[in-house]
Amino acid sequence: MKLDSKIPAGSLADKWEKYKFELKLVNPANKRKFKIIVVGTGLAGASAAASLAELGYEVDCFCFHDSPRRAHSIAAQGGINAAKNYQNDGDSVQRLFYDTIKGGDFRAREANVYRLAQVSNNIIDQCVAQGVPFAREYGGLLANRSFGGALVSRTFYARGQTGQQLLLGAYSALSRQIGLGKVKMHTYTEMLDLVVINGRASGITTRNLKTGELESWSAHAVVMATGGYANVFYLSTNARGCNVSAAMSAYKKGACFANPCYTQIHPTSIPVSSDHQAKLTLMSESLRNDGRIWVPQKQHDTRRPEQIPENERDYYLERKYPSYGNLAPRDISSRSAKQVCDAGLGVGPSGLGVYLDFKDAIARLGQETIKARYGNLFQMYEKITGENPYVEPMRIYPAPHYTMGGLWVDYNLMSSIPGLFVLGEANFSDHGANRLGASALMQGLADGYFVIPYTIGGYLVGDKPEQHSAERSEFKESKEGVNQRLEKLLALRGKRTFNSFHKELGSLLWEYCGMARTEVGLKKALAKIPELREEFWRNVNILGEKNDYNQALELGNRVADFIDFAELLCTDALHRTESCGGHFREESQTEDGEAKRDDEHFSYVGAWEYQGVAKAPLLHKEDLKFENVQLGVRSYK
Repeated sequence: MKLDSKIPAGSLADKWEKYKFELKLVNPANKRKFKIIVVGTGLAGASAAASLAELGYEVDCFCFHDSPRRAHSIAAQGGINAAKNYQNDGDSVQRLFYDTIKGGDFRAREANVYRLAQVSNNIIDQCVAQGVPFAREYGGLLANRSFGGALVSRTFYARGQTGQQLLLGAYSALSRQIGLGKVKMHTYTEMLDLVVINGRASGITTRNLKTGELESWSAHAVVMATGGYANVFYLSTNARGCNVSAAMSAYKKGACFANPCYTQIHPTSIPVSSDHQAKLTLMSESLRNDGRIWVPQKQHDTRRPEQIPENERDYYLERKYPSYGNLAPRDISSRSAKQVCDAGLGVGPSGLGVYLDFKDAIARLGQETIKARYGNLFQMYEKITGENPYVEPMRIYPAPHYTMGGLWVDYNLMSSIPGLFVLGEANFSDHGANRLGASALMQGLADGYFVIPYTIGGYLVGDKPEQHSAERSEFKESKEGVNQRLEKLLALRGKRTFNSFHKELGSLLWEYCGMARTEVGLKKALAKIPELREEFWRNVNILGEKNDYNQALELGNRVADFIDFAELLCTDALHRTESCGGHFREESQTEDGEAKRDDEHFSYVGAWEYQGVAKAPLLHKEDLKFENVQLGVRSYK
């Protein structure tokens, strides 16, 4: 297999416009002859399904929720980036491009990132036209605020519920197409396998989560927008339903998985409070605009925060990174929080927490202003912790949040399997080794609204794929393979729950492949994961029936995929002996503890090809070429 990124020739600023003009177009009357499957209804999936149907394609759309509105995109809080420069503070497409490349620690493609910056402004116009209630200034113009890794204000927001409002906009567009009969919406339906015929993605196998029925669906192309894999850590800010199963099914059918070791640990999560906790809650990065992060200077200081005078506090981000302060990028902020807690300066019952303090902002701006900006976030925090953040500082600690790795895609967003397109967090393409805040929503909507409508047309009319009958042997073999796996899970009747395996896997990964990684630790993980897999397939106990509404079977099947994926994650982390972005190898750091890249040996995308159960995957390398930015030390000081 040879990876071809299909990056068009020409100057960076002209690539996308020139490429769109050169793409072959589908005659409007012919679009209705093509069937497209879209898996996932988050921002990327919903916007893609709505846009493709609006163009005239016939779309089958799938989600495992009761409604497309339940996708995890609703949990995004702080905002969405765009280079509008409404603040007249020096922003531009070029600056957004550079900030994103630098924020990803120079491990992303220039061409994809520049295109993202270019179309960012169109996204805001699209969403405003849909009625998304962005915050506005007194005069009516859209408001902006800052996010980590940028010195300009480019983040558009709707209080602390931006993801929800953007998804409602995409959902309204999708609902219109459902009403017109151009999109057939399949809820409570989970993709469990990708069907490949003659080397092309030709359909999927699904399970109806209410009835247990396995079904085959054929199409001319498949679009996957199934999110990220942070729940491999068990405790993360992701919804409990988020999983890696769809991506793993494509990986096992030949789609390369790129950069799985690039996982983002978000610096502002509510700390773990109990061994019985099932997930973590995110506090938006936008809070760092007005909140100051600090810890006591004295180790194991048990005084209440208001009893600690200013001269005994360490505002460590402001001290270490004076140019960016509390708005240092996520990976740097998370590692800094870990360092002070490891040094015995953490706060709260566990000592795994730092303060996010709004006292100065409230004194400067007034409580009503802070409430207008972050009121729902403050309310959420108080309901969970029982503490009033208007009166005492929030306690936060890093947590698994977003994943920059994903299925490898070329400039068209097509995977290494022709006909399989991958959008949003499910692909690897735009964020390198670290995502800047407010860029996930930007990428999801850019992929769905403004990229895939062009590139999928080029594939359909250029490669002329055919839609195969769902009665073909490949569909039947896929369905039978899924059926055998589910029956095997139900037949085991061991002594452990699937959840106990997931929890053990998460603890293993957090310890050895979390915020800091070492060769010794990763090798320990890679020795333990096969043992855990062997015990899972021998000793898991999944109750209930196959042809029924059986959440134990649904979730247990996902845990099996998480175990397989964890091995790939650690394999990638072990091979990449440099530190970059969210991937911090302790063996590769500067004298002052910052990540130390190795551009000579690792300036590439690491894309892994599946070779079979218990066999080492095959590494393919896509070299990254930087012609428009100069590789340099990623400094925020």
